[in-house]
Order: sequence, then structure tokens, then C-alpha cells
Amino acid sequence: DAGIPVPPLESFSGRSGYGISCVCGGREVLVGNRDLMEEGQVNVPDLPEAPGMTRILVAADGSYLGSILVADAVRPEGPEAVARLRSDGLKTIMATGDGRSAGEAIASEIGVDEVRAEMKPGDKLKLVKELQIAQRRVAMVGDGINDSPALTQADVGIAVGSGTDVAIESADIILMRDDLRCVPAALETGKAVMRTVKQNLAFAFVYNAICIPIAAGLPVLFGYDDMVGHMPMFAAAAMSLSSISVVTNTLRLRRFRPKALFGERGRRT
Repeated sequence: DAGIPVPPLESFSGRSGYGISCVCGGREVLVGNRDLMEEGQVNVPDLPEAPGMTRILVAADGSYLGSILVADAVRPEGPEAVARLRSDGLKTIMATGDGRSAGEAIASEIGVDEVRAEMKPGDKLKLVKELQIAQRRVAMVGDGINDSPALTQADVGIAVGSGTDVAIESADIILMRDDLRCVPAALETGKAVMRTVKQNLAFAFVYNAICIPIAAGLPVLFGYDDMVGHMPMFAAAAMSLSSISVVTNTLRLRRFRPKALFGERGRRT
């Protein structure tokens, strides 16, 4: 729209946690953070702080040209999602490649417990490993290439459906909706499933503990000789009833509505 001619792009490469480099109009262009500039031997002057923003540096042919300030917008459901996680007793840590100022601004707005800023993919992976060594169970939520190593390492990797293919392939859980409240909802659903599994195991144990001795002839020891012919049929009927109770209990999950998405009354919010 400004009528500025754009020279042809001759080559392009991106580096996770650093930025991009390309040859454009015969000039070697670098766009990224200070680490990328240092590798390219670009002398970057001292720049003023930009509270709440991330500074992207631009250089061409080894000379610093300027910087671009960007800031992430907080999703409206972000504070509610974090509050749900914290109410369940979970500690929340935001690991971001942005600068500390930008990371702390976002964290204070959504209520995250701890911020780790200026983190590269390897740093995020190291953070997950450190937490696991400390006997913590780690759930990692991410949507970018930078997150894929940590998603793979985490006990539970959760990828947003709108994220990159690499992140989606690295995750255990894929959120089909681009809604952060789906994270606590997924954890709620997992707890409900495990609760149902334990109930079903209890049902099966009780039925087997009662019916197997009956099928083996235990009533005969108490003088019920006339029941010998009916014991196997009785045990078979009881085991069928066991299967019905387990299936019926499992079908209750179809009515399960995570509070993170549906509220206390089970209505979608």
C-alpha cells in the first residue's frame, strides 16, 4: 500500500529460539534476537527498555538497521483457565521465548505463578527434565515448533489444535478448540475417566470374589447339596450382571461435562 518495492527473496532459513536469516535483493538479512545478532557479528547498540514488549532486531549485511516492538495479546479465557488450574492445586509456569518484561506483563495479567523468559527449545526441555527429577508430574501445553521437545519429554503433552504439525505430533492430547479452558477441561475429563476405571475394577473384584467360590461349589460345604447343578448357571448369570454394571457405569461418562467449559450447572460458557 505504501508503494515500497519488495526485492525478490533468494533464500530463507529459520532457527527456533533465534530468528530467521535470508538473502533478499542480494543482501543478507537477519531478523531475530540478540543471540542471532551475536552469531552474525552484528554490533547492536544499547536499547531502552520496552516494558511489556518484545524487541525483534533487524540487520542487513552485518549492520544493525533497527528493531520492531511486538506484544502478545492476552486471550480473554486465559485468566479463567489459569485460575481453574490453580484451584486444583497445580503450579503454573510460563516458559516463553519473549523477553522478561513481556513475559512478566502477561503472567501478571493471567495469574501465572512463575515466569521463565528468553527460553529456547532446549531450555524448555531442560526445565521439564528438572521438574521431573524433582519428582513433579509435568503437563506441558504448547503450539509451536519451539515447544515440541518439551511436549515430548513431559508426562502429558498438550497441543492446541491450531498449532504447528510438529507440536501436534509431539503431544499426547490435542485440543480441537482454540480455547485455553480446554486444558483444565482435559484434566477434569482424565480424572473422571480414571475414577470410572477404578469403580469398574472394584465392581469386577467384588463379583469375582463372590461368584468364583460359588461356581467352585462352596455352598456344598454348608449343606446346600441340591444347588450343585445350578451353581455354574448362577455364577454365569452373576458375571453377565457384572459386565452390564461395568458398561452402564462407563456410559455415565457420556453425560460428563467439565466445569471448566460448562460451569457448575453443566451449561456451556
